[in-house]
Amino acid sequence: MSSVVVQSFITLDGVVQAPGGPEEDTEDGFAYGGWQDRDAGGGIVAEWESKTEALLLGRKTYEIFAGAWGLWDENAEGFEGELTRLYNRIPKYVASRTLTELGWKNSHLLGSDVPAAVAKLREQPGGEIRIWGSSQLIKSLAEHNQIDEYRLVVYPLVLGTGKKLFSDGFPFTRFSLAESLALPSGVVINTYRPSQAR
Repeated sequence: MSSVVVQSFITLDGVVQAPGGPEEDTEDGFAYGGWQDRDAGGGIVAEWESKTEALLLGRKTYEIFAGAWGLWDENAEGFEGELTRLYNRIPKYVASRTLTELGWKNSHLLGSDVPAAVAKLREQPGGEIRIWGSSQLIKSLAEHNQIDEYRLVVYPLVLGTGKKLFSDGFPFTRFSLAESLALPSGVVINTYRPSQAR
């Protein structure tokens, strides 16, 4: 069995929009892109990524990733090069109602029944299927009990606006805290697993 794991950089008020850069996602006039301190993860993200066997992405996140990781130099030094090589090698599964072709190598459209397609992916032997961004996809999969774990890197920051991971209408879900780590920066890294009972 494979597991679907959400990883997210998130603010205290639940915003997940555009942590990486000012132009990453400006939808609805979002002006705070790039709020993430890239050094605050304490190396734990690198450890998580070493377990990634596939990416599961919504259309917008896929296009952001394909325009970055899909183009960057695989021979770059350090973590950027490692992640570029990894992301180019592993399969990418994309949920989209509009895309008909995917240019980034090893990318595959999930088709019209995304929850059923993800259920089949989870049945396959393997490791972690990683979701970054993709808040609408996460909401849809949560409605069908298709997410095994949430790893949240929580920043001591309130933006007051932006897309939220747990937006209005997110399905009622109880979680158990599997792990928590507080960093000197004030960032708290929490790992949650959905409880069986809702």
